Amino acid sequence: MAVKKSKTPHVTRPDSERRVRQADRLARLLRVLQLIQSKGRWSVKNLAAEEECSERTIFRALQALLLAGVPWYFDEEERCYRVRPDYRFPVLNLTSDELVDQTTATAISSATSRGLSKGARVATQKLKATANETTGQMLRDAEKLISVLGLQMADHSRHQDAIKTVQWALLGRKQLVGQYKSPYEEKAIQLKLHPYRLCLIKQAWYLVARPADSEQPKTYRVTRFKTLRMNDSDAIVPEDFDLKAYFGDAWAVFRGDKKYNVEIEFTKDAADLVTETIWHSTQESRRAKDGSVRLHFRVDGLNEIVHWVLGWSGRAKVIEPPELRELLERYLQTALKLNHS
Repeated sequence: MAVKKSKTPHVTRPDSERRVRQADRLARLLRVLQLIQSKGRWSVKNLAAEEECSERTIFRALQALLLAGVPWYFDEEERCYRVRPDYRFPVLNLTSDELVDQTTATAISSATSRGLSKGARVATQKLKATANETTGQMLRDAEKLISVLGLQMADHSRHQDAIKTVQWALLGRKQLVGQYKSPYEEKAIQLKLHPYRLCLIKQAWYLVARPADSEQPKTYRVTRFKTLRMNDSDAIVPEDFDLKAYFGDAWAVFRGDKKYNVEIEFTKDAADLVTETIWHSTQESRRAKDGSVRLHFRVDGLNEIVHWVLGWSGRAKVIEPPELRELLERYLQTALKLNHS
């Protein structure tokens, strides 16, 4: 009698789901390694209970570690798994410059630690723990001697969960749902988003995402989300999305509808100071014989650059466009009224 073949169609898992499953397996593998390297007594049964998985899964993880070259063994006396005490992971083949750069990244993350990821600091600690004597001393010296002070970042300490939620939604290609309160709107609005990118711009984290009821992405400041969660629906993210093209020639974050050629003249006493920094990717400068300098920019919109010009009040003259000059005058007149005694 012929056996009837099943007509159940083969289900192909999406790439995003496969990546998440692979990440979960790797995370479990690393947790098992961390446990058997600790001073605890970990049997297969205890490991399975800790990881909330089957003993067969633990055996597979141990076999994977063995294939990766981790010299674990079963301690007959203690009845638990151990890793040979003198074993260390091979140190990454990092150059001295790369090690110093890692320490610099740690210094930056520490200076902006108000809610930002501590991953750079943890990575440096792990490098020091597994490095040879010379490399470890270099990292310790660099960590002591390189400092970053006075970075003025937005306070993300109450929004770390939101940042993590966005990160995992991006990696898993999943949609986000939450309430967003803009200072320009009276009430918070409910959003369902297809996340495209997470960006640290100037002083704050921003999410570029497309609302489910729109065809165009928008920019959202992460600290303005009142609630945010990832759901099980797959996000649709264009493969050809270009972040640089999206922001265009915006002065900072928000792109205006019209492009302007901006020319500003700075007095002699401000010339050296203003040219020390590249303020915009389109910046060009031209020195005059009297020591003054003219900066040229090409920007999309004026609402952001006007606030930068206001910071140079008394030392900057707007040559063009007239719209920027008029906008600047309005702000200055308002400031005078507010501060008139």
